[in-house]
Amino acid sequence: MQFAAPKLLFLVTEDWYFCSHRLPLACAARDAGFEVAVACRVREHGERILAAGLKLIPIQLQRSSHNPWRELAAIGEIAAIYRRERPTLVHHVALKPVLYGSLAAKIAGIPGVINALAGMGYVFTSSKIPARLLRPFVTLAFRLLLGRGRIILQNPDDRAALLNSGVAKAAQISLIRGSGVDTRHFAFSAEPDHQPPVIVLPARMLGDKGVGEFVAAAQALKARGIAARFLLIGERDPDNPAAIPVAQLEEWHASGIVEWLGRRNDMEQQLAQANIVCLPSYREGLPKALLEAAACGRAIVATDVPGCREIVRDEYNGLLVPARNAEALANALRRLIENPDQRREFGRRGREMVEQEFSVEKITAETLALYRELLA
Repeated sequence: MQFAAPKLLFLVTEDWYFCSHRLPLACAARDAGFEVAVACRVREHGERILAAGLKLIPIQLQRSSHNPWRELAAIGEIAAIYRRERPTLVHHVALKPVLYGSLAAKIAGIPGVINALAGMGYVFTSSKIPARLLRPFVTLAFRLLLGRGRIILQNPDDRAALLNSGVAKAAQISLIRGSGVDTRHFAFSAEPDHQPPVIVLPARMLGDKGVGEFVAAAQALKARGIAARFLLIGERDPDNPAAIPVAQLEEWHASGIVEWLGRRNDMEQQLAQANIVCLPSYREGLPKALLEAAACGRAIVATDVPGCREIVRDEYNGLLVPARNAEALANALRRLIENPDQRREFGRRGREMVEQEFSVEKITAETLALYRELLA
């Protein structure tokens, strides 16, 4: 008697995010015997998803939309997909897919639900009025919708937040730290000896990534006569409310304080040419950019916030500073600019950490084990 393969469906807002953060997992699930489908908004990476042998289902879900009729239509669209596809497991990634996908799964009667929150997102981290107004409603929705299925979180702080708010029970939560890093693609390399040193901030150009503090720290160091190049590598992400205006990025670039390179598809080469990697974020899940930097053997300066402190251990493989503090950031960067031996030692330790704790093979194995547990 032949049994049908279990069907796994990923719900993600953007095709680029799926390829960046979940494609290796989806391919591993395919190789483990799952029939794998991906529902996402298709822009530039649809062919890559299809080439991996995955079923691609285009959807209209938009991260930036707050139109109630459009949002209801998006939930209806997802529920219709779930009824048609009848997946055994659905894996929702990030805030909107978690909320809308959980409701759609309830409507469609999907038995296995996994909700993966890669950090608590703009609604929980921003102090702006729209975010503060939305926060209690999103928390209530969490309590109503996350009572069934399993939740994947990337750091202990987010776990404690959900438990303390009564959103979830401990037995529901699996702590799987990030999406892993390909240690062969992001290979260890000796730090370049070019002068002046190169400091890279690799992230989407969002205010809550600490881009403003990075620019202020660069300005302060240059005013003190500290020679270094400060690079911003990443695109704006206009669908995010915290996106920095293009005019502001271009003004910083024109001033010579920092260089904005925009989006790059050769991050392994950019990191190989860097001396220090910096992410002064306000809060993260577990930043993939820092995992990649550590894999390449680069010293890191980051903020002492959830997510960042999972990969940066203060005085071991990098330095941690308070969030929203440009002066402390400048002092930490100056210390590493002036101490190449310490940078190299931090980089060596970071590579060891990634190999032992954060490789894509380890993270994928942990997630597949959760799939099998739900199937059983």
